[in-house]
Amino acid sequence: MADPQAIARQFVEFYYSAFDKDRSQLSSLYSGDSMLTFEDSQFQGSVSIIEKLVGLPFQKVVHSITTLDAQPLPNNGISILVTGELM
Repeated sequence: MADPQAIARQFVEFYYSAFDKDRSQLSSLYSGDSMLTFEDSQFQGSVSIIEKLVGLPFQKVVHSITTLDAQPLPNNGISILVTGELM
């Protein structure tokens, strides 16, 4: 596997750039089995997750990343943990 930290960095840059500009463009990153937990509510599947993200009460947001940690997983997966601020 290529460098998990470099792959994670590229993914996070793409994800948060798309989130900050047009959250509906993130749908291809989620599958029917994907799960989002947001303030104690769970949303399963691409459609449900995107509906939640698009329906958030703010129209414009900028993510400021403080830390990004990546761990390789079996079967070429990567676990990514990001901390930061919404501005």
